[in-house]
Amino acid sequence: MSSNSTKKPWGGRFKEQTAPIVERFTSSVEFDNRLYRHDIQGSIAHARMLARVGILKESEMNAILQGLTSILHDIEQNNFEWKQSLEDVHMNIERELANRIGEPGKRLHTARSRNDQVATDVRMYLRDEIDRISALLTDMQRSLYHQAERYPNLIMPGYTHLQPAQPVLWGHHMLAYYEMFKRDRERLADVRKRVNILPLGSAALAGTGFPIDRHFVAEQLGFEAVSRNSMDAVSDRDFIVEFLGAASLIMVHLSRLSEDIILWNSSEFGFVELPDGFCTGSSIMPQKKNPDVCELTRGKSGRVFGHLMAMLTILKGLPMTYNRDLQEDKEALFDAIDTVTISLAVMAAMVEHMRPRPEHIQQSLPRGLLTATDLADYLTRKGLPFREAHEVVGRIVAWCIENKKDLAEMTLTDLKTHHPLIEEDIFPLLTYAGSVASRTSYGGTAQQNLLDMLKTIACELEKS
Repeated sequence: MSSNSTKKPWGGRFKEQTAPIVERFTSSVEFDNRLYRHDIQGSIAHARMLARVGILKESEMNAILQGLTSILHDIEQNNFEWKQSLEDVHMNIERELANRIGEPGKRLHTARSRNDQVATDVRMYLRDEIDRISALLTDMQRSLYHQAERYPNLIMPGYTHLQPAQPVLWGHHMLAYYEMFKRDRERLADVRKRVNILPLGSAALAGTGFPIDRHFVAEQLGFEAVSRNSMDAVSDRDFIVEFLGAASLIMVHLSRLSEDIILWNSSEFGFVELPDGFCTGSSIMPQKKNPDVCELTRGKSGRVFGHLMAMLTILKGLPMTYNRDLQEDKEALFDAIDTVTISLAVMAAMVEHMRPRPEHIQQSLPRGLLTATDLADYLTRKGLPFREAHEVVGRIVAWCIENKKDLAEMTLTDLKTHHPLIEEDIFPLLTYAGSVASRTSYGGTAQQNLLDMLKTIACELEKS
């Protein structure tokens, strides 16, 4: 027979010991022990509630609270033995509590199940991690803001289809990513609302006959609401799927930013200089300085996407209510959190120290006839329908390509050859600064827009 310290909580039904290979297969303590703090917090609130409604004596509650506090201290001092035979974080802590304080420790599990206990722990853990990731997103936004603030006059090519399209401000490009991460923070805040619902008190699936006070527990643990259906409460993992969806979008945005930086860092572009501390070299090619942080971030996005698909697949065929399949939610969730947090932290630090190379950026501007749209707009303001103006400018572009000239290098005579409406006043608009300055629509790249947006963002960051 198993010793009392490793006896299964459900052992009364069974005559034989669990096969060692099954213990290894079913154990989750190797990864769910990171829930220890939240498990103990939940147990403390549960014990207080049981005493409040008269199920526990005050002396029993005090013994439980002291025992749990001592276990928490030992775990944090790395002085706690996690036993695989006890399956999970919950039973390891509960069994140790009973070993330390005796009979009162065995009463703690009254009116709860591991089903509602684990759902509560995961929600509390994820709630804290959402707050931490939100703070990291703010750091990422702040780095982008600093880039825009430092170089408010730097003009660069904007691209569509990875081809030069129109001139834009460097700061405008940086703040495009600021907006993406702003949406990520908003999504996480929305997910948090549905995470912050208390399932404890649902017991295994049907609720309990004990006179518990779930709203008291919710208040103790900082939950904004209490779950309304016990069956849904123990089987719901929608909140994990929602988080993984939000985490996947964070990684999409980090990956897109990484791709831009990888291109800009290449010899062909030469738009940015990355700090040495955020690059690596080659074991064979001494000249190499590789943007490995960006490449790894781009690659790790697929890892988080995979966790989202795994979680959807786990849930799609589950009958009500709790099934052991749900044990698989934690490794996916934990790894996604770890991946997102390290990716945000390292990318924010790298962007903060990234340096644009204005001389290389300026050399690239004439390559794409970037002010062609400005010329078409000019003709439209002169009265030509835009589609006709587009065709005229298309012919002018073809002439420039054939004659290896930029639009700004054409003479008035050259331009009038293509259309008589073109006058001397076109030339300020054919400069990159003139093109940028003309984009004054709200959200456009004009410098005054950028300066106004920097003021707005400064206020946003101050409140974050």
